[in-house]
Amino acid sequence: MSPEFVPATSPDRLRPLRPLRYLWRVPLLLGHILLGILLALIVTWNRLAVMQGGREPLSHRLIRWWSRMLLRIFGMRSVRIGRPMPDAVLFVANHTSWIDIVMLHSQRAACFVAKSEIARWPLVGWMAACAGTIFHRRGNNHSLSSVMQVMVERLRGGRSVAVFPEGGSGYNGVLKVFHARIFQAALDAEVPVQPVALRFARHGVRIIDAGFRVNESFVHNILRLLGEAPLDAEVHFLAVVPASPDARRRMAEQSRERIASALGDPIASDVVE
Repeated sequence: MSPEFVPATSPDRLRPLRPLRYLWRVPLLLGHILLGILLALIVTWNRLAVMQGGREPLSHRLIRWWSRMLLRIFGMRSVRIGRPMPDAVLFVANHTSWIDIVMLHSQRAACFVAKSEIARWPLVGWMAACAGTIFHRRGNNHSLSSVMQVMVERLRGGRSVAVFPEGGSGYNGVLKVFHARIFQAALDAEVPVQPVALRFARHGVRIIDAGFRVNESFVHNILRLLGEAPLDAEVHFLAVVPASPDARRRMAEQSRERIASALGDPIASDVVE
């Protein structure tokens, strides 16, 4: 295995600390979830607020603060590289697990497009809806058309939207195929597209499996990460992709290339409509 890409498993000398991390992280997580319920009510009340003159509304700042603190409870330090574009913008990011949403939210509040199953998850689905999540039924073209319409409405209304063009989470740091159709929303709303690379690292070395492992459930991933040694949760805001009205495929290719480069991955042209 390349020395630049290593698993998230804690070094042997740190493994005895895993039970101790559970002792203090689990109570903090439960308390933070309760606080999140209260904050979600405030966010819902202020959910239509948008940036004014580059200044974030209260609801956006609350989402960012809560997300940063959640990462801290998991032993992760939120690190921003680059500068996010002001609202409204379509953020496109690589996808490894549920925590990707928290990572991006720790630096910039946005309406995410997520699979419809999340809407049925106890508590998590309700909190996601309060944050403005747009739910999509995978494999359903009618659902995708409706989602695209909502995306355009949000973008034209001044809200940023974040999507995962891979269409699902990958494993072992592999960047999957990018779907180009989702880029049409940015063209229709006439907003910029900014690629975002989400990367885990420890002491500057990329950790490839802090996200989901093969056949790992949501609950198992949470439990594993709660016991992990500290990590940096890096959010790389990359150069804006030029609009190409007649070539959304090219927009997807450039977004994928820039994310792959920031992750340190070999670049391959994997894009589908």
